[in-house]
Amino acid sequence: MLEGQVRIPSGCAISGIIDKTGKRMSGEAIIKSISVMHERSNGLGGGFAAYGIYPEYKDYYAFHIFYDNVIAKKSCEEFLERHFDIINLSKIPTRKVKSITDEPLIWRYFVTPLATKLADSQLDEHEYVAKCVFRVNTRIQGAYVFSCGKNMGVFKAVGFPEDVGRFYRLEEYEGYCFTAHGRYPTNTPGWWGGAHPFALLNYSVVHNGEISSYDANRRAIEMYGYKCTLMTDTEVITYIIDYLHRKIGLTMEEISSVIAAPFWQTINRMEPEKRKMHEYLRNAFSAQLITGPFSIIVGFEGGIMALNDRLKLRSMVVGEKGDKVYIASEEAAIRIIEPDLDKVWSPSGGEPVIVHVSGGVKNGG
Repeated sequence: MLEGQVRIPSGCAISGIIDKTGKRMSGEAIIKSISVMHERSNGLGGGFAAYGIYPEYKDYYAFHIFYDNVIAKKSCEEFLERHFDIINLSKIPTRKVKSITDEPLIWRYFVTPLATKLADSQLDEHEYVAKCVFRVNTRIQGAYVFSCGKNMGVFKAVGFPEDVGRFYRLEEYEGYCFTAHGRYPTNTPGWWGGAHPFALLNYSVVHNGEISSYDANRRAIEMYGYKCTLMTDTEVITYIIDYLHRKIGLTMEEISSVIAAPFWQTINRMEPEKRKMHEYLRNAFSAQLITGPFSIIVGFEGGIMALNDRLKLRSMVVGEKGDKVYIASEEAAIRIIEPDLDKVWSPSGGEPVIVHVSGGVKNGG
C-alpha cells in the first residue's frame, strides 16, 4: 500500500503556537510545522489564523474578504461605506504558487463602525459588526467575509497548507499566536470559503474530525441570529464558542465543559460543588454539546485553547519550551520547530489546554 493513495481516517491536521509573553514571531514556524503533516491533507483546503499581526491598526476590525467578481466587490464596498468608516483598504499580498489556482479577488479592509449607524442599531459594537458580516455573507452574492477580528487575520485557500502559507507570504507577518489547518474533507466540497480556520470577530477554530451533532447544533445556534452558510460542520463550532463566550460570558474552561461535557456517570462521581456546576452547564446548554470525534484549537484575543472530544477519538499533542506552547496533531509537527522541549504530553479526552498571554498553561476542566 503506497502512502498517500488511501484516505487517512484521522485526517485532517491542526497545529498551533503561542508565546505566553506576547512576543511576536514570524509565520515561518507554523508553515514548517503543518507541512510535516502533509499526508493528513489532500490539497482541498489549508489555512492559518494569526494574532497580533496588525499592531498599527489594532483598534480597527480587519475584514478579509473573498470576491467572485468585481460586481460583488462593488456591492460589498457600497455596503461597507454605509455602515463603517474605512480607514484603509488594499489587496491582500500574495505570490504565485503553482498549486494554488482559481483564486478569487482577495481584499483587506480596516474599518470601524460609523457612530451614527452604531447608535441607531442599539447594539454593542461586536454585535453590530457580527450582524454586518452575516448580512454580507448571506445577501451579497459573490462576497464572503472570512475574517473580521481586531489585530488578527485568517488566511485560507484550496491547496495544501504549506502552499497556502507561501501563497499568502505568511513568513512576512509577525504575531504572538498562529494556528494552522490541513484539510481532508470527507462530506463537504473543497472550496476557498470552506477551508479552515473559521472565524467570527476574534474567535477562530481549526478542527480535525467530524461533528455528528451538526444538524442539532446548527438549528440551536441559528435561533440566536447566527447563519451557517459554509457547508461544513466546523463553522458551527465557531459560532457556539462566540455565543457562549461573548454573549453568555462563560469562561473557556466552562465552554470546554459544555462542548465536550463529561458523561453523566462521571459528573455523578464529582465533589458536590463541582458536580453542581457541571450539572448546570449540561442542562442549561445541552444544545451546544458537540458529539463525534474531534480535536480543535480555538484562537481568541490573548490566548488559545486546545480540546479533544471526551473519548479522545482524535490525536493531539502539547509541548512547552520556555515561553512558547506548541499544539499539534502529531509530535513530529512540534519537534520539527522545537526539538528540545521542556515538556510534552497528550491531553485526555475532554481536558482543555488553555494558554493566556501573560499567563500560564492551564490543564483540565
